[in-house]
Amino acid sequence: MILKLRAAQIFAALAPLAASCFAGEYAVLSTGFRIHAERHETEGAIVRIYANGGMTEMPAQQIARFEADEEAPKPSPATPKMAPAVHSTEELVTAAALRNGLPPEFMHSVVSAESAYRTHAVSRKGAIGLMQLMPATAHEYGADPADPRQNVDAGARYLRDLLLRYRNSDHQVSRALAAYNAGPGAVDRYHGVPPYRETLAYVGRVLRKYEMAGYPKAAKPSGD
Repeated sequence: MILKLRAAQIFAALAPLAASCFAGEYAVLSTGFRIHAERHETEGAIVRIYANGGMTEMPAQQIARFEADEEAPKPSPATPKMAPAVHSTEELVTAAALRNGLPPEFMHSVVSAESAYRTHAVSRKGAIGLMQLMPATAHEYGADPADPRQNVDAGARYLRDLLLRYRNSDHQVSRALAAYNAGPGAVDRYHGVPPYRETLAYVGRVLRKYEMAGYPKAAKPSGD
């Protein structure tokens, strides 16, 4: 049975991790991730977190505590706050992960498996760059796949959307990874990870890399 790695270990509710400019609160997860929220509601064993006009439900046991957030000071016009420069491919990957609410270690595992950090990698099927985006996928996310920054950001957004697509599955992460490799249609057709040798190997390779970063070891993928 393929990995039952739950959303709390990788997904962390997919809310932005950076502080917003308005007051609210932070949900501190048992994994250590902090989710900025406008407010939350608790109903039994379920907590609803409201942020950015949306709502995310998650088990209350995944939340360690809530912390109040103070209004972030706005930068002075005379001394505008500049975004830190990104100098390396690794920093591009980490920045894209944080912008899209994904654990950087998870994103690095995907990039390593996809392209081994080669910004100009092109597969036999035409997938391009760090995240090995197909041209149609890059176009859907408004990205130039040849630009490393746009490539990795579009890939992170696509991966986030796939995790959202399978958020109600016990196999959320493995299905999202399989869909990234073989397409959502194949995952939906087989109601789980498709029995393709390449896809099974890919899912296992990403998860092994993620485990090497210190996360719980998972079962060897063999189907959903």
